[in-house]
Amino acid sequence: MNEAHFAEIEKTLLYVSEARKRAEKAIKELRRDDAEPHLVAALADAERELELLGRTLMQKTYFAVPKEQLSL
Repeated sequence: MNEAHFAEIEKTLLYVSEARKRAEKAIKELRRDDAEPHLVAALADAERELELLGRTLMQKTYFAVPKEQLSL
């Protein structure tokens, strides 16, 4: 990968991170406002999925081993 590729990956990771932070903030706000439990649960699920998405993207990009390097 070249520098431009890494820049695109970084941007995507940033967007995922920002979405996760926004979900965390929304969860706090909804809890504070005594929102319906299913709304809080939906946001909590989304936050967990965003965390997993960010981790998966990092593993598949920064820590991936090219297929050619897997064989001798």
